[in-house]
Amino acid sequence: MSAAMIATSLVETLRERRRSAPGRLWLVVPLLLVVAIPVADVFLPPDIHLAHLLVVAVAVTAVGTGPRATGLIGVLAVLALVLAGLERRTLVTESVLVELAALLAVCVFFVLFTRMRDRRERELVRARSVSDAAQSVVLRPLPHRAGPVTLASRYRSAEADATIGGDLYAAARIPGVTRLLIGDVRGKGLPSISDTAIVLGAFRAAAHRRIPLPELVAYIEDAVRWGLAEFSEPGEDAAERFVTAAVIDIPDDEPVIHLISCGHPPPLLLGHRGKKVRSLTVPEPSPPLGLGAWAVDSNGADRVRPCYVPATFPFEHGDRLVLYTDGISEARNAEGDFYPLAERAMVWADEVPGSMVERLAADVGAYTGGRRDDDMAMIVVQRD
Repeated sequence: MSAAMIATSLVETLRERRRSAPGRLWLVVPLLLVVAIPVADVFLPPDIHLAHLLVVAVAVTAVGTGPRATGLIGVLAVLALVLAGLERRTLVTESVLVELAALLAVCVFFVLFTRMRDRRERELVRARSVSDAAQSVVLRPLPHRAGPVTLASRYRSAEADATIGGDLYAAARIPGVTRLLIGDVRGKGLPSISDTAIVLGAFRAAAHRRIPLPELVAYIEDAVRWGLAEFSEPGEDAAERFVTAAVIDIPDDEPVIHLISCGHPPPLLLGHRGKKVRSLTVPEPSPPLGLGAWAVDSNGADRVRPCYVPATFPFEHGDRLVLYTDGISEARNAEGDFYPLAERAMVWADEVPGSMVERLAADVGAYTGGRRDDDMAMIVVQRD
């Protein structure tokens, strides 16, 4: 096997361990090799020659350090090879000259390689920091408390390196009321971020107004319909893009919640008394956002009005509300069975909301074997 092939193989096998090993190890081991190999050559029989293994020292250095350290070890390796040739009086032989030329070429290659790798890593770090900042602006963390309720949330994108995708949530406060939104854009991962931003922007623009819940949802519907049509790609059917959502008002002075469901999975209510779990299915669900929910006005067919009807459910002190997307309710195990959210939620119903949401999220990951088939969002709300 040639020196270049040995070095390339070492880079591939050790690259993944670069960040986990101590920084000094990447220099100590090569220096030991540079010293040990020429010394060992002195005591070995003439037909055994280890100097060609000096390329290992350069390869190890290139994996764990930058171009300067790689160049330094490369120079020392070349000097060690020259020294070994002088000791054996074979420096001007054809085999040693070939080894020397190959080692020089490998050293130059690794210096260039580490320089390009470090530059690429810096570019990736900058791009990732910009991406993370942009995504954190779109999907802002929920507050720990909002009025008389405690909030805890968990998000996981279908894209392994993304912090936002097609699922969304948001919270807002108006005097006497906490407003929550959870939704799921058709599609998943990074391509759905544009629609996610449209829904969140519309909610944040209107949720702080003192308007009834049906008017708030109607405003979001208008914004979504406009946004989906405005930002559709040529040839793309905007009618095939929609967002399921649940919008909730939690009054401070009433033990109830008001819920409008636009095609979204029903929330779970975990009662403090009796520890029962209930699925909050609304009697009059609305179509998903973007598909419209309109009825003919009583004054004439030429006028329309939004028809969103909120449903009211009890939400007493100590009760918990679990809001989620279908990335959780439709998660499957290896046998194809859906994740039993209601059953698992009762297991950790006595824990604080932050611990409960983390345990549920981890349990979903274990249930699916770590697969990321869809985005996942979940909120646990407790009235204190």
